Amino acid sequence: MTDQKRYERLLAAVQSGDIDRRSLLRIIGATAAAVGVTGGPMGLLTRKAMAAGVESIRFDGWGGIVSEAFHNNAFPQFTEKTGTKVVEGEFGDTDEFISLVKASQPGEYNVFLVSGVYDYFRFIKMGLADFVNEANIPNLDKLLPATLAAFRNESEGKLAAVPFDYGTTGIAYNRKYISDEEAQAGHKLLWDEKYKGKIGLYDGFQTRAWMSSLYTGQDPQGATDTAAMWEATRKQRDLVLKYWGSGQEFIDLMSKEEIILSDGWSGRVAFLQQNGHDIGFIDTAQAGFAWIEGLMVLKGSPMEAAEQLINFCIEPAVAIAIAEGQNYPPSLDPTKVELTEKVKKLPGFDPTGKFDNYIWEKASYWFDNQDAYKKEWDRISKGA
Repeated sequence: MTDQKRYERLLAAVQSGDIDRRSLLRIIGATAAAVGVTGGPMGLLTRKAMAAGVESIRFDGWGGIVSEAFHNNAFPQFTEKTGTKVVEGEFGDTDEFISLVKASQPGEYNVFLVSGVYDYFRFIKMGLADFVNEANIPNLDKLLPATLAAFRNESEGKLAAVPFDYGTTGIAYNRKYISDEEAQAGHKLLWDEKYKGKIGLYDGFQTRAWMSSLYTGQDPQGATDTAAMWEATRKQRDLVLKYWGSGQEFIDLMSKEEIILSDGWSGRVAFLQQNGHDIGFIDTAQAGFAWIEGLMVLKGSPMEAAEQLINFCIEPAVAIAIAEGQNYPPSLDPTKVELTEKVKKLPGFDPTGKFDNYIWEKASYWFDNQDAYKKEWDRISKGA
């Protein structure tokens, strides 16, 4: 059955009274990303629910273990406490999500998990975001100053997203085949012909440009010889089995040993390690970069409910529970909040909270170069 057909039948079920509003919201949340549209039956369903007097707010996340962590540790509890239901959606790619938001009516999408200051900057530049009233989010005082500054610096001191967690992109490797000593080569491993056909890489222009800049001895956020950078990417393509597009796909490929070496996100690597896979991870400046995720508010959202939801999610007990579920450290300040041993052991965790050895994205660099870089990466990924 197609998604469109499924929603047509769901609509008929709602109209006939076979599905109640509570079940309707749960089903919409569970399948929103798969539908990929905001008009048609789904838009009608959402409007029917709201018109019926249901006070709800929509949240979109990255799916998989990330969405599960929010669902299991925050949203039902938030609804129980406030009476406001959370309509859960998922997305697998930021560009795809931007298209959905731009095609929607203001207010259809409310709060989502933005990844990195570059994506934060993009939503603001496109006029899709709204700014919070910080006085309504008292738990802001418990967050790491460095993460708050990272967002404020891209939006003239204001916040359209509240830092929630952070992670790193590095090199993941299977210790059955690659030793920790060999892995010290960092990004260079991704060009080692010995591993031809057993390498997986993230299908994203930013990561590809970053790693290739390192390989060609250039500043990953200031490459001057972009021809060399892309030629290295083209050379690397011949070694790659698969460019993966989601964290779940990365997990599947690594766990089945279809690949033994890859770019990796710290939280997804932690998941593999916790499930018995002997996966090593290098995430120093020689291999990758760091990023912040935030709870971002979109234009037209019910601001009071959005601020309430955000404040609830960054409540230490909630944020720590989500962190343990999704395997990314929370943006809570460890000098103010006692973190659990599990959080402290997560890959990418910074016990100082100062991020002295972390390399953050420069939003303006990626924004200024995004069109040219996306175009070239698209050509290379297609074999050009």
